[in-house]
Amino acid sequence: MSWSVRARHVLDRLRGRPIEHDLAPYRAALARIADLEAGLAHLADEQILQAGQALRQRVGAGAALDGVMPEAFALVREAARRVLGQRPFDVQMLAGLAMHRGHVVQMATGEGKTLAAVAPTFLASLTGRGAHVLTFNDYLARRDAAWMGPVYRALGATIGSVQEGQEPHERRAAYAADVTYVTAKEAGFDYLRDGLVLEPEDLVLRPFDFAIVDEADSILIDEARVPLVIAGETGETLVGPQRLAALVRTLERGVHFDTDEYAHVISLTEAGLARAEAVLGCGDLYATENLELHARLRHALHAEYLLHRDVDYIVRRDRVELVDDFTGRVAEKRHWPDGLQAAVEAKEGVNLNAEGRILGSITLQHFLRLYPRLSGMTATAATSADELHSFYEVIVTVVPTHRPMIRVDHPDVVFTHAEAKRAELVEEIERVHASGRPILVGTASVGESEELAAHLQERGVDCQVLNAKNDEAEASVIARAGALHAVTISTNMAGRGTDIRLGGPDESQREAVVELGGLYVIGTNRHSSRRIDDQLRGRAGRQGDPGSSRFFVSLEDELLRRYGVENLVGTRGLPARQTAAIERPLVRAEISRAQRVIEGESWETRRMLYAYSEPVERQRRLVATWRRDALENGAQAPTLAEGHPERWTMLAGRVGEAALREIERRLTLHVIDRAWTDYLAEVREMRDDSHLQIFAGRLPLAEFHREVGQTFLALEERIDKDLGEAFETLEVSEAGVDWDRAQLRGPSATWTYVVSENPYGVSTAMSILHRPSMTFAAVIVPYLVLAQGLAQLRWRRARRSRHTR
Repeated sequence: MSWSVRARHVLDRLRGRPIEHDLAPYRAALARIADLEAGLAHLADEQILQAGQALRQRVGAGAALDGVMPEAFALVREAARRVLGQRPFDVQMLAGLAMHRGHVVQMATGEGKTLAAVAPTFLASLTGRGAHVLTFNDYLARRDAAWMGPVYRALGATIGSVQEGQEPHERRAAYAADVTYVTAKEAGFDYLRDGLVLEPEDLVLRPFDFAIVDEADSILIDEARVPLVIAGETGETLVGPQRLAALVRTLERGVHFDTDEYAHVISLTEAGLARAEAVLGCGDLYATENLELHARLRHALHAEYLLHRDVDYIVRRDRVELVDDFTGRVAEKRHWPDGLQAAVEAKEGVNLNAEGRILGSITLQHFLRLYPRLSGMTATAATSADELHSFYEVIVTVVPTHRPMIRVDHPDVVFTHAEAKRAELVEEIERVHASGRPILVGTASVGESEELAAHLQERGVDCQVLNAKNDEAEASVIARAGALHAVTISTNMAGRGTDIRLGGPDESQREAVVELGGLYVIGTNRHSSRRIDDQLRGRAGRQGDPGSSRFFVSLEDELLRRYGVENLVGTRGLPARQTAAIERPLVRAEISRAQRVIEGESWETRRMLYAYSEPVERQRRLVATWRRDALENGAQAPTLAEGHPERWTMLAGRVGEAALREIERRLTLHVIDRAWTDYLAEVREMRDDSHLQIFAGRLPLAEFHREVGQTFLALEERIDKDLGEAFETLEVSEAGVDWDRAQLRGPSATWTYVVSENPYGVSTAMSILHRPSMTFAAVIVPYLVLAQGLAQLRWRRARRSRHTR
């Protein structure tokens, strides 16, 4: 270990940071693996297979995984050498040892994380309880299962892969395998679907045991806060979004509405309020009876003026598809919540899709914590080590590269305005392209990628564009991105999970590209997280290859403008508007500081969302356990026979005791599901209402915890009451129960999606604070705000009370 690494390790320990740089504790195990590997080279393939099966038998007989770990790792190394022609490097084995210990491993791009995960996964699969590799998308699940499958099969392990659109029996078979490759979201959706089945044989998942999360920082942090949702039909139709979309298009910024400095909150002015009330003919928009209409109007405003086509979403095949901020890809099956999705669909004139009634929900963060043993791997984890340890109690282990990293990361080139940046960016690309050196340009949005490509084509520079609109071409575009003269313009799609080979897919031009300095990566914006920037840089310099990276930034970039970098620098630190780059280190330093501040704010947002979801998740686990018990073992005491003996005796004489027990089991499941669905709707309203507690001088989070706690205490009593009432009124014939007629079969259709959390920055209720008429006198403000807030709170509680009854 070098002195610099040793110093960093000591500093992290002094700071109490959960990062491991010193890999000395793994060296003894690595040496033991090497010794065992030497004795395997002379064995026939059949003997290697038998050795893997013998390990499985030993673990099944009670041997500890740690005890057989060196043999398992040695077998994987030998099997990989034989069937793939790739013997895992020492650093890959060290990474596998850290993952076996439950750590998140940081390995540089191109260092072979996919192969490094095989040894700990095979070892975990020896228990017979199944091991999951949770990938970033369906393509990687399919690719990695096919790629690494021969290694597992050479050792006697079965392997499966789960893909969106598979039938339940296909999923069940994939999860029954020793090793399963599946996206984290798809596994989460299967978990939710299992929570609605009515027969034990319809379950597709086994109890969880071990998982390795690929692209761990993205899945465990960026994606972790968003809820996975399973919804069902309600029969309700969406009304009003098109009319409201037409209305807001007639409004003018600064006249009829204003936005806050961060463009998170949009508010009607007095003129806008008067116009809306006149067009809608609704009277006072802030009256209690118009609160729902007011919320839908805010959705329409937000959709029209704060969400942008080809930035936040694209329109494809008559559908609005969200674009993921962190990856630049289409966020599959993701919706905005609370009517905002319908507002955007109305804005774009596409078919409206009902949200449906939420039947079950869980955040990825809570879903992943269901695994007793969790580990991960990524190229960028160290900067998020504290957060990973806080939420998942995992340590980040930094694994060195197999060959020294020689990529050159140049300082940012900063400009006063966007036009100057674009001109210099085009000049730089044109200049480097003339030499033949391949260039990868990472942009912030779909629109920016297409605009830059158009400017380059005007200058005679041929380029390939990769963004959410043509994601099906990703593999072919990336395969050519390292070839001579290649210019690739991409959103963040090329920033994670891609492997660009110098010289093209067959590396036939490799030497020529190396002579030119390798891949040149250009970023056109700083992102909200340093990890995203580092992922883009990491496309160059893989496995000791040459390469370089540089970011071109302007003070008019959305991120820097929104967070006021000019104010951080101050007028003395900024030059006048100029075409040349700013050569002042202070400006670069403040840009980096702003990025760290944004990361801190994002972490606080995730902490707050976690704090709101944690009590509901505890309750969900209790209900899930209750439901699973009813599913597999029938209703639990006190049974309906004890609570309703006369009706039980009468019905048992009609259909028989065994059939009536089955009816009781099915009825119990239906009642639990319906009660939980109603409860989720109540919780959603309570969460919205919690912000109104500010008006009463209370802490929103504390009040939310108190309310959900009290409401949940009544849930079990409500279920027992509803179950008894349903049993007394249920029509039971000699043929059994017509569940459709009894309206107890459940929704005829269900679907899954991901909710994009907190799109507004604040809740709808907080828009009351922005009503202009409340600013005319400081003395009147508190009373009017309090009256409006408490009125809304009382109205919502009354509605919940009626709904509960």
